[in-house]
Amino acid sequence: MKKIAIITSIITLCLAGFTHAQSVSITQIIGHPALDSVYKGVVTSLNEAGFTVAKGLKINYQNAQGNPAIATQIAEKFVMDKPDLIIAISTPSAQAVALKTKDIPIIFSAISNPIEAKLMTNLENPTGNITGIMDSPPMDAQINLILEIIPTAKTIGIIYNPTEANSVSMVADFKNLATLKNIKIIEAHATKTDEVATATKTLVGRVDAIYVPLDNTIISEFESVAKVATQEKIPLFAADTDTILRGAAASIGFDYYELGKQTGRMAVKVLQGTPIANIPATRADIIDLVINLKVSQEQGLVIPDAVIKRAKEVLFY
Repeated sequence: MKKIAIITSIITLCLAGFTHAQSVSITQIIGHPALDSVYKGVVTSLNEAGFTVAKGLKINYQNAQGNPAIATQIAEKFVMDKPDLIIAISTPSAQAVALKTKDIPIIFSAISNPIEAKLMTNLENPTGNITGIMDSPPMDAQINLILEIIPTAKTIGIIYNPTEANSVSMVADFKNLATLKNIKIIEAHATKTDEVATATKTLVGRVDAIYVPLDNTIISEFESVAKVATQEKIPLFAADTDTILRGAAASIGFDYYELGKQTGRMAVKVLQGTPIANIPATRADIIDLVINLKVSQEQGLVIPDAVIKRAKEVLFY
């Protein structure tokens, strides 16, 4: 009987070890603070659930450096590797892997509209091999923030990459809301990071404020936008709260580390055997208001006390 008990214990331990000896491939379109925070959050949640390198978890992390062609190459390599799960951070990365496999489970993160991106047809009941966490920005809150701080604003400039499906969708929503408030929108386009500064300069003298949506191309080169905005004293707002440290006067949006942790908890479900079909796509659930008073002053902006009191974080540097 003792032998049977010992053998049973050994089998149980082996099976437990096997549960954690799994592989996760993570693809990210470009490096910038928000997406980097998502990755860190994913790893945190995996570790908290017991999926660690020490217990055999293999994580293959790849960054496409903003190049869709490299994102496709990464996707192809991932499919050849046959990991237990692929996590795609950003729309281009998710689109690349979704085109290459219909079998390996995929979880996306930091995507505002997976239906517009043709990744899913039903958010509540996934029909394919993909689901994830959406960062659909609170557009009404963002435009209301701009108007609360600058009640005389009549024209807002938006800089984005028109080849990024997420950005096109977000800008359309923002423009619809702006129309209802009699606000004119002037667009500036940049399809590559080295076009961002030039695109920003086209807005000088034409807008009362500049708004940057959750656009990976623009946010990765955000300092170029901030430099022009500060030099020309144009208030700069952004959907990515991490930009408050990079030249934005104010931002209302998501905590991307927490969004990453949400994504990681979803990944844990898949690694524990839950089918993708049983995991609805969900939205990020933590929204923060952050303000940088030093930057605001440099951009000729006075933040009302009522806004400052509501802010989760107020910076003076």
